[in-house]
Amino acid sequence: MESWLLSGSGTQTIDLPQMMLSLLLAFLAGQVMAWVYILTHSGLSYSRTYVNSLILIPVTVALVMTVLDNNLVTAFSLMAVFAIVRFRNIVRDTLDTVFILTLIVIGMASGTQLYTTAIIGTLLFAAIMLYLRYTHFGSRHRYDYIVNLHWTDAQDQLPLLTQLMNNYSLRVQLASQRSGRADEGIDLSYRLLLRDPTHSHDLLDALKSFPGVTRVTGLEAQDESEA
Repeated sequence: MESWLLSGSGTQTIDLPQMMLSLLLAFLAGQVMAWVYILTHSGLSYSRTYVNSLILIPVTVALVMTVLDNNLVTAFSLMAVFAIVRFRNIVRDTLDTVFILTLIVIGMASGTQLYTTAIIGTLLFAAIMLYLRYTHFGSRHRYDYIVNLHWTDAQDQLPLLTQLMNNYSLRVQLASQRSGRADEGIDLSYRLLLRDPTHSHDLLDALKSFPGVTRVTGLEAQDESEA
């Protein structure tokens, strides 16, 4: 009974401890990567079932690699089965695809008994993802404040207004300008990188008292990169 249970294809014997170690390592690697995904994910496409799949994928791939066991006939048969069953879920985020591909590779490494590769790959990928998350790598923050105001004075006096904002800002950009009738003035919107964001109220007070400026509002700018 035991020999039948441990028989692979009738000619090879399964190394049960090694197979269990492969599956266990794939499971633990999937757990690590799933927790990293939970901690680093941002956006609206979060799915609990997707997180569960991150744990199952490396285990499944490890089991597949164990089944193949350098058997060419089995490999081609398995490819035919996978060609019938398609992965129909639409992955909205590129980073989600990276997680899937990484876990497939980790599962392959575990299933082929490349344990050191699987462990190092898991730890390296987790470290990189945490680094990208907590350093906000790739984000752009050229401006941190937006000022909207109504200008009723002559347009040739606008450089004086810009000079005032330069006193409080490292960078000033005119984002939009909307004109009405000549006697109604124009609506202006500026994007600023403040020298000291905690003194934004001082800037607003200075603009409100500046000749020709009415209806002043300010708000913090959001990060330019996607969530």
